[in-house]
Parts: sequence; C-alpha cells; structure tokens
Amino acid sequence: MSRPLRADAQRNRDRLIETALAAFTDEGADATLDAIAKRAGVGIGTLYRHFPTREALVEAVYRNELAKLCDAVPDLLRTLPPHEATRAWMDRFVEYMATKQGMGDALRAVIASGGDPYAQSRDRLTEAMGTLLEAVDRPDVAPLDVIATIAGIAHTVPDVGPADGMLDLVMDGLRYRP
Repeated sequence: MSRPLRADAQRNRDRLIETALAAFTDEGADATLDAIAKRAGVGIGTLYRHFPTREALVEAVYRNELAKLCDAVPDLLRTLPPHEATRAWMDRFVEYMATKQGMGDALRAVIASGGDPYAQSRDRLTEAMGTLLEAVDRPDVAPLDVIATIAGIAHTVPDVGPADGMLDLVMDGLRYRP
C-alpha cells in the first residue's frame, strides 16, 4: 500500500499535471517532458519520480480532467437547482471534450504504446450523468444517450460555433414529458 504524498510532493504533482495539460493541449505530442518540468518549476527528476514514463503523465493528465468533470456533480447539485446543475455540467463536458481533442495526439501515442487512458471513462461518465438524470427526474433516459448527444455537440463546436443553443435544446428535451 502506498503512502500519501507529502504536501510539497502533492503540490509538485498537481503543478506537473496542470502544466502538462496546457503543454499537451497547445503542442500535442510534441510537448517535451523537459519543457513541462521547467514550466512547472521542478527538475526533470521530480517529473520522473511522479510519472516514470511520458505515457504515465499523459494518462494522469487525462484522468485528472475526467475526475474533475465527474467529481463536480455533487457540488453542482448542492449549489444549483437540478436542471441548472445539469446544464452547467453539460458546459463542463464540452470543455472536457475540447481538452481531450487538444490532447488527441498525446492520447493516441499512449494507446499506440499499449496504454488505455479511457479505461474508466465510460463508467465514470455514465455514473455522473445517471446522477444528474435522477436529479431532474428523468430516470427513463439512458445516461449514455445524453453523453453521446453532448459529445456530438462538442465535436461540432469548432464548425458551427458555441454549444449553448444546442445544449439548451438537450435540456428542453429532458424537460419534455410525452
């Protein structure tokens, strides 16, 4: 069983993940580990202590983004009415998809090396959306149907503009009762 990280080590790890996210999003697979360590203000040895391979860093960045998205559900439901919380989560999902697309080259390199950064994605996203659908009293709607719809919207954003109107249509669909 591994021990929890010291506070300074945890700060370094968190800073590396945030810096790597920006680097992979901006530069894709061309982002170097040396540059990431330097931008994070740590030595390359610190980076390798936390992430022994480039693939481990890419997976950690992706999983961190997935966790932030899915872990936001309870806070959103605690602070907003259910429909507003669901709509706010949809905005976050579109941002998550944009990040994932920006990291596309780096994620493809992980997959090519035998990694599976998406291993937990479907279950985590389904659980998060299921919780939101229960909150808006729509347990009859399949969580994956809504996730696929929002993902489709996220993929069209670069071509058609902001997702707001399309996400509002999805929310209208969730409010509609046949």
